[in-house]
Amino acid sequence: MTTIKIANAQFWVHDQDAALAFYTKKLGWEVRADVTMEAWNFRWVCVGPPGGEGPALVLMPVPGPPMLDEPSSAQLADLVAKGAGGTLFLETDDCKAAYDELSARGIEFNDPPTAQPYGIDTSFRDPSGNNIRLTQVMEFDPGRS
Repeated sequence: MTTIKIANAQFWVHDQDAALAFYTKKLGWEVRADVTMEAWNFRWVCVGPPGGEGPALVLMPVPGPPMLDEPSSAQLADLVAKGAGGTLFLETDDCKAAYDELSARGIEFNDPPTAQPYGIDTSFRDPSGNNIRLTQVMEFDPGRS
């Protein structure tokens, strides 16, 4: 069988430069691609954790005409700002340490690291309103319900 893997995921963003600064300066990720296609007035920006392996996150601007009419574009931008654009799930081996480090870089969390049945979990949003969950996954005990 042919191998198929996830290459990228996407978040709609209100401002690519603000999103790029957040993901690189505050979250500590690297730029995987930042290419402007002048003919289409389009910029492709991808970021990801340092090391360049695994899927990247595409920071896609909320589209306007001709892809979406103005009212639809405004509606999508509003939904993203409310956190309805989806969630990115990140995993760490030490949620509290990551929380402290990212807080020191200026990330404002929605809640402190909290014990859950699956591990320790917290969340924050990017400048556009996209949800990001940060989890320290605990080993699953199949004998525990």
